[in-house]
Amino acid sequence: MKLQQLKYLLAIADNGLNITAAAERLYTSQPGVSKQLKLLEQELGLQLFTRKGKSLDGVTAAGQQIIDRARIIMQEVDNIRSLASDFYEEEEGSLSIATTHTQARYVLPEIIREFRERFPKVGLNLHQGTSEQIADMVAANDIDFAIATGSRDLFSELMLLPGYRWDRSIIVPKEHELTKLDRKLTLHDLAQYPLVTYVFSFGGQSSLKRAFAEKGLEPDVVFTARDADVIKTYVRMGLGVGIVASMAADCADKKDLVAIDAEGLFPRSTTWIGYRRDSVLRRYMIEFIQLFAPHVTSKHIEQIRRATSQHEVDELFEDVELPVRSGCADGIIEAA
Repeated sequence: MKLQQLKYLLAIADNGLNITAAAERLYTSQPGVSKQLKLLEQELGLQLFTRKGKSLDGVTAAGQQIIDRARIIMQEVDNIRSLASDFYEEEEGSLSIATTHTQARYVLPEIIREFRERFPKVGLNLHQGTSEQIADMVAANDIDFAIATGSRDLFSELMLLPGYRWDRSIIVPKEHELTKLDRKLTLHDLAQYPLVTYVFSFGGQSSLKRAFAEKGLEPDVVFTARDADVIKTYVRMGLGVGIVASMAADCADKKDLVAIDAEGLFPRSTTWIGYRRDSVLRRYMIEFIQLFAPHVTSKHIEQIRRATSQHEVDELFEDVELPVRSGCADGIIEAA
């Protein structure tokens, strides 16, 4: 039994048992309405209308009871649609986001400022952590959105939408030897110095570690931290050469630090935003996604709602050129 069949049944009853008039009211064809009525009667094993020739002549006792119940069902369908519409349009509520320090510090401030201007009555909760900590928050159902880079295997229960791509920057004090190179920086150059980088960067199957290994190099990692600002603090102390996400190359740092473009030295990374497959996205949630990833259209959101796997979501963005984020252009030494 389909809701469409009940809709057709009520249209027939409300149009004097005239199937042609019912079809016109529903903007469909008379044969289509007749077919669905026949299928409904066959499924129920009941005759809903009496007939005189090819025309409907009256409503049977069973038919009247089914029509009455169909009205209740369709009224509830309308109530559900109305409730969903109200829920979607509501501009009050809360939004909890879990992300890394780099995203919270260097990417999200402008997005959140714009979001707050659009939805001043929505409370925002921003949680920071490593990918593993974010995955724990997802497992505890404590957040609406997760924003991270890589580590997709930790988030199999989420639908992941690509946000943007980024490279890395090498951070050194002014007058450092690496700032005086008249050629493109190489991994061999970096391997000559002690390195300061993210905790996750050299754990497990880190893309940075693989990049060095593929050149037969063993990096000298002397300090790791989760926070790019902490990394820069220790670079200032002379502990080593920093490797950070390009977004962390802040213009405010240029008074004593130099960012060297490392595009091509390491694999380019993709940052994504994810939410649970069973989430009901309210309007302000969709707008947050689109502020973070403007290439995600309303059509994409609708297609993602119908997707049954991450593979289907990935296919939607195969031909979409993602933006590439970087940090402060002023003061960055470009790769030669």
